[in-house]
Order: sequence, then structure tokens, then C-alpha cells
Amino acid sequence: MKYVGLQSQIWRNNANSIVLLVIFPLVLFALVWLFVFLVGLQQQDEMSLDSANYAFLHVLPWVAVAVLIWFLIAYSAHSSMIMSATGSRPLERSENKRVYNLVENLCIAAGMPTPKINIIEDDSLNAFASGINRKTYSISLSRGIIDKLNDEELESVIAHELTHIRNRDVRLLIVSIIFVGIFAFLSQALFRTMVWGGGRGRGGKNNQGVAIVIALMLAVIGYLITVVCRFALSRKREYLADAGSAELTKNPLALASALRKVSQDSRIEAVTRKDVAQMFIENPQEEEKTSVFNTLFATHPPIDKRIRILEQF
Repeated sequence: MKYVGLQSQIWRNNANSIVLLVIFPLVLFALVWLFVFLVGLQQQDEMSLDSANYAFLHVLPWVAVAVLIWFLIAYSAHSSMIMSATGSRPLERSENKRVYNLVENLCIAAGMPTPKINIIEDDSLNAFASGINRKTYSISLSRGIIDKLNDEELESVIAHELTHIRNRDVRLLIVSIIFVGIFAFLSQALFRTMVWGGGRGRGGKNNQGVAIVIALMLAVIGYLITVVCRFALSRKREYLADAGSAELTKNPLALASALRKVSQDSRIEAVTRKDVAQMFIENPQEEEKTSVFNTLFATHPPIDKRIRILEQF
């Protein structure tokens, strides 16, 4: 495997992540324009680009406001939702001074505030970072990963999660999850409308039904596009966090060793939501992906590949 420097990997992944994130609103607005055009074409048998653009500009503010409201609600409630979905709770210093020492030493070395530390009462090995700002940033470690890793391995895992916080990965993933949620909600709502209430319009015309079918098809397309982009974004960020851990601890082999142990038992029983599962160092729900098509829908790169990259330094 060709050697890739840590800084080169960081710059490459940052650039790719920015491109992927920009795709989300572009896909949404492009599909809204296409919906306006197709519905207008179906109703009028002829639809000029000027007419479509005019209608789109009138619809756009309403779409933008609706998305913004959705965004603010999901953004503000995300941290509490994650705590509930993972069964994590605050870890007190008196319970485990070892973990606090490792976290605080790494934060001093990285020049960053110490995040909150949570624990998941599960014997499996996994960890994740969460939060949207300095007041809510936290790292959560399973009981298993604390007990079964040695100090160097646990330090490397903590450094991986701290890198997610330093690089604002958690915030970035929240943005992508929200956009995917918008398309998922639209798809489900339109599908139910089509099944239960999407009948014919007045005068025997099926304008309403056709409009709903068009909207459903576009929402599904948007959902599939954003899901693939979100998963690609998540995979890129995992490589970046691995690189950040190796740079912070100066011990990439420790993370490689930790990932081997994590891969043997990463399933956290309390985690049932797919959007939350992707935040862990190894997805606790995801099966090993082998085909090229399946890897498009993987939230994490293959753990063997991550280990090989770490071992080349």
C-alpha cells in the first residue's frame, strides 16, 4: 500500500468532506426545482424554463424556512437523543481516575478543553464522541473497552474520539444526518399520502395523484443520494480521526491493536438507531461489507483497511 503522510491524509479527507457536505442542500433544491417543472409540465403540457424558475423562486423561501425549522429542532435535541439512544451516563472521576487521567493528558497535549466523559454499561468494546459545542461535547466509552484495553490502546481510542471533537466531526455528522432525515420523512409522508389519500383531483383528473407520485419518486432519489453521501462522509471522517489519533499519541500501532480487539466484539445492545450507530468508532450494527455496492452503504471503512493504514506509519 502506498504511504500517505498524516497531514496529506487530513487535507485530503477535509476537502472530500466539504464537497460531500455541499451536495446535500444542492440535491434538495435541485429536486424541488425538478418537482416544480414536472408538475407544471403535467398540468400545462408545456412548461418553459422561465416559468419553472419563477415558480421555483416563489416556492424556495417556504422550503428554506421549513428546512431551517427542522434543522434547529433536530440540532438542539440531538445530544439528549443520543444519550437516551445509547444508554450512556456520566462517569464520575471517583469511579475511574484512570480514564480521567488519560483524557485530561491528551486534552492538555492537544490544547483543547476537556469534554464530558460518559460510560455505557456494556461489556462490548466501543466508543463515540458527541455534542454540538464546547458545553455539550463528550466522549462515551463502553465498560468493555475500558476494562479490556491496556493504557496505550485506550489512550489511542480516546485520542480518536477527541479528534472527532477537534475537527468538528460530530457537528458535521449531525448536519448530514438531519438532511437524510428530511428526505426520509418526505418519502414516508408522501408514500402514506399516496396510499391513504392520494386520489383523483376534481373533474376526474389525476393531477393530485400524479404530483404525489412525482414528489415521492424525487424524495426517494434524494434520500438515496444523501444516504450514500452521508455514509461516504462518515467513512472519510473515520480515516481522519485515525490519523489524528496516531498524530496525537505518536503511537499508531496502539490504535491498530485496539481496533483489532474492538472488531471482535463491538455490538452495543442498547443501540438500535442506525443514525446513532454510525457515530461509534466501529458501527455496532453493521455487518462486514464485501461487494463494491454494499460498501457504498457502509458507515465505516473496513476495519482491516484502517489497521493496514495505521501500520504503514
